[in-house]
Amino acid sequence: MAATQTYTVTGMTCSHCVTSVSAEIEQLPGVSDVQVDLSSGAVTVSSEAPLDDSAVAAAVDEAGYELARQP
Repeated sequence: MAATQTYTVTGMTCSHCVTSVSAEIEQLPGVSDVQVDLSSGAVTVSSEAPLDDSAVAAAVDEAGYELARQP
């Protein structure tokens, strides 16, 4: 079952940041697409199945950024 999830990543300021975050998330199993909106920090991830939020947080952390806390 395909899934699309949107996260907010804090600390991104340039296209290098976007590339770093995208590259780390794309390495997660099942991820088919990553779209990043630098101005809002929104990261939309398409995958074969819903992703574990902690895996996405770890990938973002590996890139040097952090997921904003969801309300």
